[in-house]
Amino acid sequence: MRQYRQQCAIIVLFMGCLLINGCASRIVRDGAPAQSPDVSSIPDAVPRAEPRSRYGNPEFYDVLGKRYYVLAGSRGYVESGIASWYGTKFNGQRTSSGETYDMNAMTAAHKTLPLPTYVEVTNLGNRKTIVVKVNDRGPFHENRIIDLSYAAAIKLGIAAHGTGLVEVRAIDPAHYAGSNKQAPAEPVTKAADNSLRFFIQVGAFAELMKAENLRDRLAVLGSGLVNISKAVVSGKTLYRVRIGPLGSIEYADQIVTKLGGIGIDEHQIIID
Repeated sequence: MRQYRQQCAIIVLFMGCLLINGCASRIVRDGAPAQSPDVSSIPDAVPRAEPRSRYGNPEFYDVLGKRYYVLAGSRGYVESGIASWYGTKFNGQRTSSGETYDMNAMTAAHKTLPLPTYVEVTNLGNRKTIVVKVNDRGPFHENRIIDLSYAAAIKLGIAAHGTGLVEVRAIDPAHYAGSNKQAPAEPVTKAADNSLRFFIQVGAFAELMKAENLRDRLAVLGSGLVNISKAVVSGKTLYRVRIGPLGSIEYADQIVTKLGGIGIDEHQIIID
């Protein structure tokens, strides 16, 4: 019986490793290859209908103490936030979908989109748009929404800096043509020091008092940094609690770390 339990534990551990692959370990230092690829010869991924992967699509999974729920579908998915990339440390390793990670292919990792899903990723700073295949899980950094392959990051213009503000839009292969891409969002407003300006939204309430209570709780972040904006969504008034505008992704990361310290883990990047 003891030997049987040990065997079961090994199997469970192995399956968990297959699910998250090296994604969770991407918090460890990664790097670029000695010689960058010529991305002009690397075409975007071509969206096509594919069955869901046998791997990497559980109802939910846990990484680093947090639970993630895999979406039932990708139709209508659009989100803005911060993108990162991963490279040599994981090149040639198995992805969560079972495919092999190729840092010179147009692929990406996402925490909740079904595997595979094809998405358009637009750099909101320079308006460049690429198409990648999501075939992996991650990134598990607390303030990132997508992890691009190294080649994809180069094509999008974020490889040198390591991160960038992006819009991620799921593609329906049955109704997609490369010449009919969705128009990307307007460029992000520039601050006086030429850095990107955006907000961290930590809540949206129908009642003003609840928004004010959260704003008061966030006073520890600094005077004037937290604000409440009023918006009408589907005919209903919402009071949105936002931090910013922020001038850099690095500063946003610092803010998110402080939010975690006071027990606030749910937030999203907002670009107006």
